[in-house]
Amino acid sequence: MPGAALERIEGRRAFGADPANYDTARPPYPARVFEILRERCGLGPGIDAFEVGPGTGLATRPLLGAGIRSLVAIEPDERLAAKLRERSPDSRLSVLVAPFEEATLPAEAFDLGCSATAFHWLEQRPALAKAAGLLRPGGWWAMWWNVFGDAERPDPFHDATAALLSGLSQTPSQPQNWRHPFALDSEARIADLEGTGAFAEIGHDILRWSLVLDPAAVRALYATFSQFSVLAAGERERLLDALEAIAATEFGGRVERNMSTALYWARRG
Repeated sequence: MPGAALERIEGRRAFGADPANYDTARPPYPARVFEILRERCGLGPGIDAFEVGPGTGLATRPLLGAGIRSLVAIEPDERLAAKLRERSPDSRLSVLVAPFEEATLPAEAFDLGCSATAFHWLEQRPALAKAAGLLRPGGWWAMWWNVFGDAERPDPFHDATAALLSGLSQTPSQPQNWRHPFALDSEARIADLEGTGAFAEIGHDILRWSLVLDPAAVRALYATFSQFSVLAAGERERLLDALEAIAATEFGGRVERNMSTALYWARRG
């Protein structure tokens, strides 16, 4: 039976307990995400951008690598923000430590706004409306998620661990089951964008790929999930030990997880 829902405020603080592990254990975003941003959303030299919930900078670094003029990263956890500054010592990057709802930013000052595997921790329509207000007319908003699972492909490791993990808390990104319906629910995500009345040219894409992990990488990755971070230390270690053992014994030391990256984009009208 699933555990209780993890509150947004608690969840947003869950990732900063071990910033170094978060930075190394989470998989990068597919290069195709940033190709689409260049092709559709104007990512490139000379633009001003903001990023909501950058964490340790898994998306921040590719954005800076595209040659943009400036990037404001709004991160609510000071521990992740410190790691972000350490990993991305770039004069074009400004890090604002605040929840996005409370952050003070200039209106109509940005060409591109984005959020990577973070926006589900916000109340959607008010946050999208705020993002739209920060964009210059004709500016672009993009949000995407790395999803651990794919409803169209079998997932043996999920099946082998489902009973073990059944009591974990539910999160906004995974409110009912392992299939991560929030990011993959394109109808709801597009309806939220349309509901602001601020966006046009709304579109989305689903990128499918695979992630191969050894037992140690399985342990490190699962330790970054918010449902694990909020557990008591003993229970967390028990579950991580069990996951690592399943990866080693039942999967011969090689776990392949199906991944889906859900990307949404929209132009401010």
